[in-house]
Amino acid sequence: MNFVEQLRTLDPRDPGRWPLAVRGFFVGVIFLVCAAIAWYMLVWNEDRPVLQQAEAEEMDLRNQFESKQQRAANLDAYKGQLAEMERTFGAMLRQLPGKTEVPNLLVDISQTGLAAGLQEKLFQPASEQSKGFYAELPIKIKLVGSFHQFGNFVSGIAALPRIVTLHDIEIKPEGAGKDAGFDNLTMDVTAKTYRYIEDENADKAAKPGKKKPGDAT
Repeated sequence: MNFVEQLRTLDPRDPGRWPLAVRGFFVGVIFLVCAAIAWYMLVWNEDRPVLQQAEAEEMDLRNQFESKQQRAANLDAYKGQLAEMERTFGAMLRQLPGKTEVPNLLVDISQTGLAAGLQEKLFQPASEQSKGFYAELPIKIKLVGSFHQFGNFVSGIAALPRIVTLHDIEIKPEGAGKDAGFDNLTMDVTAKTYRYIEDENADKAAKPGKKKPGDAT
C-alpha cells in the first residue's frame, strides 16, 4: 500500500493508530506552520518598518536621479537660455547712460516736451537713488498743453535711445471758465531715468595721487 492509500484509510478520530511515517509527516507539517507563524510575528513585523523606510528612500533616490538626469539632458538648452539672457541684459545696460551722459539726457527729455508744443512749467531733477548696480534719477515735470501734445510727448520719450519711464501722471484743467478745456491742460508727471554705476567702481580703485604703472617718476 502506497502513502496516498494509507492517508485515505486513516481514522481522523484515532491518530494513535496511524503509521509512524504518516504521524511523522503531519508532525513536520504542523512544525512548519508554527515556525512560519512565529517568523511572521517575531521577525517580519519587526523588520517591516525598516523595509518600508528603505523602499521609500529608494523611491526618493530614483526621483532625484530622474530629475538630475533630465537637467543634464537639458543642460545645453539652459546654457543657450543663459547666453541669451546675458545678451539681453547687456543690451539693456547699454541703454543706461553713464555719469557723463546724464546731463545730455536731461536736455533730451526737456527738448522732447518743447518739441511736442508743450509749455514747460517745472523741470526739477531730484537726488539720485542707488538701486545696486544702477542709480535711479527722478525728475518732476509740469507741462501745459493739449491731450494731443501730451501724446506726442509720451511717444517722444518712448523713442529716446535711453531708458526713461513715466510715473504718477496727473492731468487736470489749467484754468477755469472759458479758458478751461481739452486744449488747456496741465500734466504733472515724474520721469525716471537710470544710470549704470559700475564704472564708478573703477574710479574709486584709482585713488588721487597714486601713480599708475608706466607713469614717469
